Amino acid sequence: MGCFFSKERKTKKESRPESEEERPKQYSWDQREKVDIKDYMFNGLKDETVGRLPGKVAGQQFFIQDCENCNIYIFDHSAAVTIDDCTNCIIFLGPVKGSVFFRNCRDCKCTLACQQFRVRDCRKLEVFLCCATQPIIESSTNIKFGCFQWYYPELASQFKDAGLSIFNNTWSNIHDFTPVSGELNWSLLPENTVVQDYVPIPTAEEFRAVRVSTEANRSIVPISWGQRQKNSDESCLVVLFAGDYTIANARKLIDEMVGKDFFLVQTKEVSMKAEDAKRVFREKAPDFLPLLNKGPVIALEFNGDGAVEECQLIINKIFNGTKVQDFIDYIPD
Repeated sequence: MGCFFSKERKTKKESRPESEEERPKQYSWDQREKVDIKDYMFNGLKDETVGRLPGKVAGQQFFIQDCENCNIYIFDHSAAVTIDDCTNCIIFLGPVKGSVFFRNCRDCKCTLACQQFRVRDCRKLEVFLCCATQPIIESSTNIKFGCFQWYYPELASQFKDAGLSIFNNTWSNIHDFTPVSGELNWSLLPENTVVQDYVPIPTAEEFRAVRVSTEANRSIVPISWGQRQKNSDESCLVVLFAGDYTIANARKLIDEMVGKDFFLVQTKEVSMKAEDAKRVFREKAPDFLPLLNKGPVIALEFNGDGAVEECQLIINKIFNGTKVQDFIDYIPD
């Protein structure tokens, strides 16, 4: 029977008029706009200020290599970024959906946000980082880390396009694959470090349309204390359940607590399971289980003498008489 059908198809094809040509099949990937890799690469530059404006990268992969004494600003989200053999460069990267990988670089200052951060065969990097997973260094020395601190109007939507949460930032939880006994290949920058002194706002004419700010209170990512030693034995955990104004409420609470000289130790946005709620909320867990179905929770940890009492006062003051009050609880360490 197979031969029969093959013969029939052949007959029909042979009977088609000679003037009628068979159309080639169309595939979705044939409809895509052709990408010129040169538009997504800086290679072999020296003593230049270059970059990409919002909307010009649009989630593509980007490459930076063999650049020296350059200022590089990518004001857009990317799929992944590889930085090779760069020396004495200033680099800003908008949100990166995947990994940022530095290889064989030295004397560079960077601000970036990504899902995964890796450094190999590098020395003397200073990085202001927002990273969703544990940052990794390998065969590298004198790598210093600080918390991401940056703002421009398009940045919030770029974080969303890259699938990153501004509250998931493990910038200070570094893993060194090649530790040396008695030495530390990385360290944390002092808490009073001024980002502008390391990665300044670009002054080139082409970037003036990007309204950049490095002020701490405007940073799109909350500035956290991280793994630095805590100043107090008292900490307060605040959990905000999903709602219409969860992010705005989290920011308001952070501003109020930091304004009263308490430290934001860390933040987290995560989908909480029932067993997580029982561990965190203990005997109160049954009251909060129905709220977990509304979406991810945002957790904020504050530190400082009197943090528990002051946090409760702020919560009652700010959210009293609103639905938000039901979405907040605090737990001392």
